[in-house]
Amino acid sequence: MEPLLDPTKDRVIKSIKAPPHRPLPRELMFPEKLKGKPDWRLIKDHLHKEGRIAKEELVKLIQDTNKIFKNEGNLLYVQDPITVVGDIHGQFYDSIKMLEIGGNPDNTKYLFLGDFVDRGSFSIEVVILFYSLKLAHPDTIHMLRGNHECRQMTTFFNFRAECLYKYDQEIYDLVMDSFDMMPLACVVNGKFLAVHGGLSPELKTIDDINKIDRFKEPPRQGIFCDLLWADPVDNEDGICENIYRTNDVRGCSYFYGNEAVAKFLDNNNLLSVIRAHEAQIDGYKMHTWTGKSDFPVVITIFSAPNYCDVYNNKGAVIIFENNTLNIQQFNYTAHPYVLPNFMDIFTWSLPFVTEKVTEMLLNLINPGDDNDDDDDDDDSTLPDIPGLPKETIPVNQAAIALQKRGEILRNKVKFVSKMVKLSKNLRENREGIIQDQGVSPDAKIKLGPLKNNNANFNTVKRADLVNEKRPGM
Repeated sequence: MEPLLDPTKDRVIKSIKAPPHRPLPRELMFPEKLKGKPDWRLIKDHLHKEGRIAKEELVKLIQDTNKIFKNEGNLLYVQDPITVVGDIHGQFYDSIKMLEIGGNPDNTKYLFLGDFVDRGSFSIEVVILFYSLKLAHPDTIHMLRGNHECRQMTTFFNFRAECLYKYDQEIYDLVMDSFDMMPLACVVNGKFLAVHGGLSPELKTIDDINKIDRFKEPPRQGIFCDLLWADPVDNEDGICENIYRTNDVRGCSYFYGNEAVAKFLDNNNLLSVIRAHEAQIDGYKMHTWTGKSDFPVVITIFSAPNYCDVYNNKGAVIIFENNTLNIQQFNYTAHPYVLPNFMDIFTWSLPFVTEKVTEMLLNLINPGDDNDDDDDDDDSTLPDIPGLPKETIPVNQAAIALQKRGEILRNKVKFVSKMVKLSKNLRENREGIIQDQGVSPDAKIKLGPLKNNNANFNTVKRADLVNEKRPGM
């Protein structure tokens, strides 16, 4: 696709190519040589250049992928070699780097553990790319549902806003219905249970997963909720009171510890639980509650480096091959800047325009004085009416009229002077808010002095902890 034209040759940053000027046509997106399957490489490159996919082609992509999801079970079974990927969270440009690290999807099996959307600004691009991969390789690309693949979370965070900005409500509803069809868990090599969140008090055997009605919005309690929301306890020995403890951080589900995991693994002849759901400084965490010499009973993998553009963490993937587990880490990739909440440039610039217009008006009615907005109540800065001192006592009707016109002019100057000061304050406050919100693409993290991305991982994680809780109904 040809980039946008630049007839005046005034593109500011010439080192970056202009985005494609048209959406990717169907004949290129679904070429005849691939027999109806999408050309995922061409789609990836097109999206990487900030190109768009037409609504009609996106609808077809989602509907074709839904047919595959619908025919898959709640619980999948796969064998290595395979690459396991944690949270992506709309970080499209990092996901491209992840595919380079994890292996060519044309000859590499992938298992994605959910949370494809929200927090980042390019969730729809992530959906398009991964659905293209799923259609191109339905038997080797496996996608599980995360806790963010639901209407409640995508409305609270920014995926719904992104859909409305880039497409419309119909596309959002279609994607949400598609998320309802995603499988919930996977058994790898017959020894590893892979889920997004974790275990549940109601999960006795892996066969219980197949009994779940997954084609709906996840509930706030029960095994369906726990598979997406549960967390391992954050201590070295894995001690958890009452085996399962209420998860006050998430606002739903449970914390589980060594006792719960050991019992579940023994009953199902499994070795370990692989899950995502939690940001990690190194991109992964081995929960070695039974001793560092033993294999970790829980492994957390997180594949969104520099999460929310402020965490300064690494991303990681798990590569299984010949019953051997290897962790591959990667750093974040620069991405195009997006204003918070997908604000357009005109809305962003209104406070600045208002300030400049009021300054121009002030200069027109009070020329020659640049300091009229320093003190709104100081009449000494207001203009004198030629030939009429401020304290002149009117002696006839003409003088009275002239004095009234002078007072009206002085009042106008005072009013416009106040407007200049108000506009300046509004603009500075707006810029401060945008700067703070701009730290995080979804405008949820308010870090103030941490906005320069120099914050410690644990400091940022504590500041963002409130956003880990499930929103109220």
